[in-house]
Amino acid sequence: MQLHISPSLRHVTVLPGNGVREFIKVKVRARRVSYRMLFYSLLFFTFLLRFVFLLSTADTIDAETKCSTLGCLGKRLGPRILGRRLDSAVPEVMYQVLEQPLDNDELKGRDDIPQTLEEFMDEVKNSIFDAKAFALKLREMVTLLEQRTRNAKIQEYLYRHVASSSIPKQLLCLALRLAHEHSTNAAARRQLPLPELVPALVDNSYFHFVLASDNVLAASVVANSLFQNALRPEKFVLHIVTDRKTYSPMQAWFSLHPLSPAIIEVKALHHFDWFAKGKVPVLEAMEKDLRVRSRFRGGSSAIVESNTDKPHIIAAKLQTLGPKYNSVMNHIRIHLPELFPSLNKVVFLDDDIVVQTDLSPLWDIDMNGKVNGAVETCRGQDKFVMSKRLKNYLNFSHPSIAKNFNPNECAWAYGMNIFDLEAWRKTNISITYHHWVEENLKSCLSLWQLGTLPPGLIAFHGHVHVIDPFWHMLGLGYQENTSLADAETAGVIHFNGRAKPWLDIAFPQLRPLWAKYINSSDKFITGCHIRTS
Repeated sequence: MQLHISPSLRHVTVLPGNGVREFIKVKVRARRVSYRMLFYSLLFFTFLLRFVFLLSTADTIDAETKCSTLGCLGKRLGPRILGRRLDSAVPEVMYQVLEQPLDNDELKGRDDIPQTLEEFMDEVKNSIFDAKAFALKLREMVTLLEQRTRNAKIQEYLYRHVASSSIPKQLLCLALRLAHEHSTNAAARRQLPLPELVPALVDNSYFHFVLASDNVLAASVVANSLFQNALRPEKFVLHIVTDRKTYSPMQAWFSLHPLSPAIIEVKALHHFDWFAKGKVPVLEAMEKDLRVRSRFRGGSSAIVESNTDKPHIIAAKLQTLGPKYNSVMNHIRIHLPELFPSLNKVVFLDDDIVVQTDLSPLWDIDMNGKVNGAVETCRGQDKFVMSKRLKNYLNFSHPSIAKNFNPNECAWAYGMNIFDLEAWRKTNISITYHHWVEENLKSCLSLWQLGTLPPGLIAFHGHVHVIDPFWHMLGLGYQENTSLADAETAGVIHFNGRAKPWLDIAFPQLRPLWAKYINSSDKFITGCHIRTS
């Protein structure tokens, strides 16, 4: 095939290769330049010139010299247009100085280190610095600021630990007054529940809730919010489990503040037959926690004086000193089948939650044979709270963890859980829980830090049914950015974290969601000056 184009560009002739002259003529019009094309061309070049001007101006501001030729301009703009970076203009000696470690002791007693950026700039302007001297001074100032930032973080963690671990005097006052009332007032010692309502405690046609707490005020808020939002409160049974020292104040409060027609049972652990028999795993767990806590000799003061630990490690160690890790209430949920042998299903509530809707629909959820109905914590709009996976709780550098679990598997939360006790009794969940707790202690806490959620994640692995996140909103005790509007739309809100709503460090915009369930005119509340706003 041959192609012939006429000199005038008006004809194009195609000759096939079989020798037969067959002409295919294509006529081409003469090219003309319209005013519209001229206008758009000028507009395009005007925009292009402005773009080049802006880039060259920015480059001139950043650079030490101006470009006076097109070649220089092309050399500077070319890498930017093509997406490549220019060679660094920072002298190599500065990298060498800044990469050298600086001993913190070298800065002690030094008064020639700039304390602020303003002081640093004044010193640079008033002195003759080469690149090395500049880098040395910069390294000293940044290191000093890093030390101060670290110390400030550690002090914050220490203050929060003290504030969250101490018992507020208002709560102590409430417990003492109620204990006195229990000993002097027969009405504060009445049987809970009334004798005619006792059969309901083992009747599976009722909705059974379990609350383990040694905090009377917190327990009262959970009970009030649960029953006030119930559509059929006469079918609700709340089993409150407490320890020996809190039993009298707890019984006095709910004896003097009945929430009829709902049914409330208050029992101390020593009242349970199972607890009084032989070896009790929950007490063994407490002893193990005490052994681990004894590793931190000197308490919080010794922990914060560490110069090698990072602030978040110090925060984790301070957390191990918290009273909840030495409380039997922290381990009670793992023994629910033994504590309530006649019940088939219960909803377990932590004492730092507030119920905002009727919870009876939880019994309509099909658990598909699973034991634990819980909200996952790896999906949700709040990326800070709802971003937790197993790798956030377990140490996957340890072979025992790495070979048994997936680090990216979604975690779930305690606080509001549906437990199918009938299905639980067919498993070895409780045995698995205590086995891994023992393994963690043997490995010097190398599997996870102290707490009941990590062994819970392991023990209930494969036995969790995911429920709608509406039923459990987390993070109100450590996520200050949680909006009041979002919290009001959740079925249950959870003040997990250090900023408990009964403490002074609670977030003021979220505390009213909890405080509105406290009767501000109650004589015990006013007598102990408990805040209700």
